[in-house]
Amino acid sequence: MGFTDRRSKLLHAELKKLLTLSLPLILAQLAQSSMGFVDTVMSGRVSAQDLAAVGIGSSIWFPMMLLLLGILSALTPTIAHAYGAGKRQTISHVAPQGIYLGTILGTIILILLHQAHYLLPWLQVEPQLEPLITGYLEGVSWGFPALGACFALRYCSEGLCLTRPSMLVSFFGLAVNIVANYLLVFGKLGLPAMGGVGCGPASAITMWAMFLGMLLVFWRGALFRQLQMLRLNAAWCWETQKQLLKLGLPIGGGLFIECSIFATIALLLARFGAQAVAAHQIALSFTTMTFMVPLSIATAISVRVGHTTGRKRPLQTRRVVYIGILTTLVCALVSCTIMATFPHLCVSIFTHDTQLLNAAASLLFLAAIFQLPDAMQVCCAGALRGLKDTKVPMIIQTISYWGIGLPIGCYLGLHLNWGAKGFWIGLICGLTSAAIMLSIRLFHMFKHSRHHHANN
Repeated sequence: MGFTDRRSKLLHAELKKLLTLSLPLILAQLAQSSMGFVDTVMSGRVSAQDLAAVGIGSSIWFPMMLLLLGILSALTPTIAHAYGAGKRQTISHVAPQGIYLGTILGTIILILLHQAHYLLPWLQVEPQLEPLITGYLEGVSWGFPALGACFALRYCSEGLCLTRPSMLVSFFGLAVNIVANYLLVFGKLGLPAMGGVGCGPASAITMWAMFLGMLLVFWRGALFRQLQMLRLNAAWCWETQKQLLKLGLPIGGGLFIECSIFATIALLLARFGAQAVAAHQIALSFTTMTFMVPLSIATAISVRVGHTTGRKRPLQTRRVVYIGILTTLVCALVSCTIMATFPHLCVSIFTHDTQLLNAAASLLFLAAIFQLPDAMQVCCAGALRGLKDTKVPMIIQTISYWGIGLPIGCYLGLHLNWGAKGFWIGLICGLTSAAIMLSIRLFHMFKHSRHHHANN
């Protein structure tokens, strides 16, 4: 009985720590994803063409952003391990290197987005959409250097278990985004009405505002100053950059692979017309919002696993993962129930067009099915990231999404002409495969860890 009570207390304590860490992250991620929601709603109020242009444009830059954020997320387990092991000098060395890396990667994305107009004819995009998409992409591109530096600071903060700064800065960014979108899309205060194109520069303004907000947090925060994390006169260190890229590229690759399948679907649907792309974009915007909850808990799991691994506490590490996965599955069950029961109500906030509403609602019903496997795969990936295991998860994600999900989607969507529904059935297959294989990988890592400690 005493052992059961103690185990129950330990699980309760771990749940409390996880929720304390997760809640600000959930709010931060919801605020951040709400920016895409705002783009979708405001461009949808202009026309279906503007909404389709924003949807296709987002499908091009969003995977690049996730690749950037994935690479920089290597900072979280690196800082978490160092903090757990009490290596303060490592933290003050790594943080500036992360800022340098984020700024350089953001600048590379800026350059690539300015070449995106070469891609559009190859994608068979409707000719009238091309200038809208190009203008939108050029506008958003100018924010990427700031976004890279901002997320480097954010991941350093999260590695120290400080998640409130992410939440505060994300809400500040959301407020700026709403105002900037309103002014530029609809042409208020004497500004020209840019329509969906205005979402691009509005997003860039938001990225710079978030960077300045995060910079202010680090400048004023006692722990950040104590650890000298804004030492921007620090010399460039090739060795640290190589270590960050070695850990971060597979994470970024995994996120890019997962997101790019959604983006590829939007691009493949372009041949079915603006209506099909708009329905996909609406369903995707809603599911992105719900996905922020498991994604945030997965980030918290990664931080906690990093800390417990740094302190060499394998039993506590397993407890963190057990509690994290259970909590995430409960949350996914709630979102699954809401989406399956009220699909029309969920998408009605995006459009009043009956035909578009019905098309989006049918996709959202399919999205309800993959809520549980999606939550499971992101949690397992988060736990493996905390263990600094990133290469195998990336291979698993590549096989699941591009080797299983997309071929099934292409066969059903293009060959059988099921359109968006066929692709979303492919997504269900891909995400389920990823959940199964990543669970097996995590179990294997824990089994290996148990043998290692038994031998030592």
